[in-house]
Amino acid sequence: MAERTLAELAGYVDGQIRGDSNTVIKSASTLSRAGEGDISFLANNKYEKELATTKASAVIVGKDAVTTTSVPLLICEDPYYAFMQIMVMLHGHRKHKKLGISSRAEISDSAKIGVDCHVHQFVVIDDNAKVGNGAVIYPGCYIGRDVEIGNDCILYPNVVIYDGCKLGKRVIINANSVIGEDGFGYASHKGVHHKIPQVGNVVIEDDVEIGACCGIERGTLGDTIISQDSKIGDLVTIGHGSKIGPHCLLVAQVGIAGSTNLGHHCVVGGQVGIVGHVNIGNNVMIAAQAGVINNVGDNKVVLGAPAIDANIGKRAYSMIQYLPDMRQTIKELREKVRQLSEALEQSREK
Repeated sequence: MAERTLAELAGYVDGQIRGDSNTVIKSASTLSRAGEGDISFLANNKYEKELATTKASAVIVGKDAVTTTSVPLLICEDPYYAFMQIMVMLHGHRKHKKLGISSRAEISDSAKIGVDCHVHQFVVIDDNAKVGNGAVIYPGCYIGRDVEIGNDCILYPNVVIYDGCKLGKRVIINANSVIGEDGFGYASHKGVHHKIPQVGNVVIEDDVEIGACCGIERGTLGDTIISQDSKIGDLVTIGHGSKIGPHCLLVAQVGIAGSTNLGHHCVVGGQVGIVGHVNIGNNVMIAAQAGVINNVGDNKVVLGAPAIDANIGKRAYSMIQYLPDMRQTIKELREKVRQLSEALEQSREK
């Protein structure tokens, strides 16, 4: 583990120091858990009160932060991004064992493996597959026929990549995910479901990360595409022929049906379900557990099932707790109206 002074960290993230620049930083932590030698960060104002009690040796804050703490501060334009940079500097990313090509890996004679690759035992690489330079492939992975994998990709244990799929550079796929399985496509005829051949592929562009236990279906006719720099959480299913735009974030347990398009920089919360054949615009945020059944325009924030504009949804959901009382009130009003109507009718008869 690296050890740096606050001055060194400030130089690394282009920040300014308020306090002792010689403060020694050994690790990073949250405000509530930090101790001596730790650096923390304040990216959300609701945690500002924790500055008074934190035991961190320094805290990263934004340029607009108004604080009176005695803790040394590292002032940056984007505190969370600076925290990420410092985490990398202090701790680095996971190191992978350099073992070359295991003698217990099964690699087709027609497959091509780049330089400086590390292929673990019990990996199977099928005919005409191409693996770029610097790839790390953990035990139990299967790479199908004609698969293309770019440079510096990492496949964790038991990843399966079906035939013909293409991965760009620096793609990370976590354990037990499946890329290119057949799409859920059937023609139902006289009560019997007949499988439709899925002749498309999956294309995963540069710098995509896919979580554990995901299923990315190949297209029925065209390709399923996960665009550059999108990040996909655990247990996510993406249906056949869907297209995920660049720089999207899909949190765990999202389900996207076939032929759905997401624009760029979309954020999809946990357990969201999106029906097939809809278009989600750019910069869209979908709250957790929402059910999207219609197109969503650019820059929208939606929630609920069915998903509606967040401002309307918040007002609607805030009323749910009052519905039993409102129902009773309506029943009482209906009874009073009935009584008044009867009284009015009787007075007319007289």
